Amino acid sequence: MKKLVVILLVLIAAGAHAQTYKVAKSTGRLELHLGRATIEGHNGNEIIFTTRDGEKEKDPRSEGLTSINSLGLKDNTGLGLNVSEKGDIVSVYNLKKNNSPDVKILVPKGMIVAVEHSSTNGGDINFRNMENEIEVSVQYNSVELDNVTGPLTIRTIYGHVEASIAANVKDPISIVSVYGYADVTIPAATKANLKMDTSYGEILVDPNFNIDFESSRDGDRVAGKLNGGGVNIDISCNYGKVYLRKK
Repeated sequence: MKKLVVILLVLIAAGAHAQTYKVAKSTGRLELHLGRATIEGHNGNEIIFTTRDGEKEKDPRSEGLTSINSLGLKDNTGLGLNVSEKGDIVSVYNLKKNNSPDVKILVPKGMIVAVEHSSTNGGDINFRNMENEIEVSVQYNSVELDNVTGPLTIRTIYGHVEASIAANVKDPISIVSVYGYADVTIPAATKANLKMDTSYGEILVDPNFNIDFESSRDGDRVAGKLNGGGVNIDISCNYGKVYLRKK
């Protein structure tokens, strides 16, 4: 009983420190320039930003001062972020170069989500339960996608990509990891035109997939039609392995 009380008190304290910022927007494009984030789809008509980092990182010397970055942007959210709107585009910038806030973002299903990040201070970018179009161009981040439909255009240089694609997949699906691996899971009944390639890695596929492979003399490339063909799925790793799994 005492353990249960302690757990509840911890959860209540954690919730009290959570900070939230909302933008009334349900369509258009959300452009994120963040080192790490968890992005989830939801049925609402607002973009909701939440972080639990604010209280523990508070600097008493910063009282009355505002964070800015090299672009001259200010923290206008209280979360260590700058959020601005211009037409259909909502832009989000991190203000802390070396210690990005751990942000959770709820995104309406009608918005395109784009992530761009080039700093070496990159963490994981996670997407969950999204029917949105997703674009990612990062260098040091790993990208994980769970229960997403696409379209997807994902590129990371030094990170890996793990993706679990939903049944109502929308093309194109393009996943590239230059130095990491790409591990992709799709429903067995998916109708797709597959292209997979690696220069120095290996391509591993579930043997129970119904794939009509195209013959090719290019040993780095595998192509074929899954269940007769359909949506375009392209997976590429220069130095890592490609894994294609069946749900």
